[in-house]
Amino acid sequence: MTDISVIIPVYNGEKWINNCMKSIASQTIIDTDTKLEIVVFNDGSIDDSEKLLAKWQEYFSSRSVNFVLTGSTLSKGVGAAKNGAVKKSCGTFLCFQDIDDLMHQDRIMLQWKYANINRNTLVGSRVCRVPVNSTPRFVGWANSLTPEQLKLQIYMSNGPTLLMPTWFCHKSVYEKVGGFNESGLGTPEDLIFFYNHVDLGGDLHRIDEELVIYTYHVSATTFSVKRELIWKIQLERLQAIVLSKWTNFMVWNAGKSGRKFVRALSSENLKKVTAFCDVDVKKIGRTIELYCPIKRAVIKKIPVIHFTSARPPLVICVKLDLTKGQFENNLKSLNLKEGEDYILFS
Repeated sequence: MTDISVIIPVYNGEKWINNCMKSIASQTIIDTDTKLEIVVFNDGSIDDSEKLLAKWQEYFSSRSVNFVLTGSTLSKGVGAAKNGAVKKSCGTFLCFQDIDDLMHQDRIMLQWKYANINRNTLVGSRVCRVPVNSTPRFVGWANSLTPEQLKLQIYMSNGPTLLMPTWFCHKSVYEKVGGFNESGLGTPEDLIFFYNHVDLGGDLHRIDEELVIYTYHVSATTFSVKRELIWKIQLERLQAIVLSKWTNFMVWNAGKSGRKFVRALSSENLKKVTAFCDVDVKKIGRTIELYCPIKRAVIKKIPVIHFTSARPPLVICVKLDLTKGQFENNLKSLNLKEGEDYILFS
């Protein structure tokens, strides 16, 4: 019986295959009694991916590591590719790996040790970004989240608090969720899976070591994901899980982001908005009128107050780490508790 299946979707990955496979070949767990297999789904590649993968299949077979090469002639998208690989897998645990990323030699060992004891957990890790400093705010956020924030800061534009290229889990986690969304290009299948896992009572854990070298490049799949679709999915969940339980709330940010958020609320939740709060003296003291072009009428008048007068609960539509710490210091001065007194939506 296979213990761990490394799940790898590939689409035109010839540039990355050799280095990725070398990092898997150097895994310390290979030299133990743990049985490892590699399952690659070639998602309609039109480059030399198939030839390179066949060579690596021979190499791993010579080391008694089962290498399953499957795929589709036409590209079905990353969600379908991951599902296709999992269907061909035999492992009790799943280690998800992107072909353009690299593994630290202890990645599989460390994540497997944790997941083996905590089987209802999606396990991630810190990442090292290459090129260095290509996305410093993003990496700083993901690597520094507290264990509590892994389940709290899930409405950020950055996506899941555990980065998909670092995921490792017991196969039952995948089966309980029902796999990845297969809508194709532009769909945030990782975010949808992540929310479903959390909503089903699943746990989250990050190994606090940089176990994945996460590559930044313009052809990465992440750039095909539509930001507006992510925003709508996050808003829908926020309204269903959080706002539905609140009787009223304020919105921090009377600017573009805050107004967009309020305008998109359901009529029921819009009624609960009592004020905008802000730091901009040009906005404070004003009343913002929300006009509905369909009804041709003002549907809501919302006052703008200074942030020090804000009362929880709050939805904060302000991006982190953009004001040299000013916003963070303002928020800290209110002595509010994240998850209870406020939710970040930015």
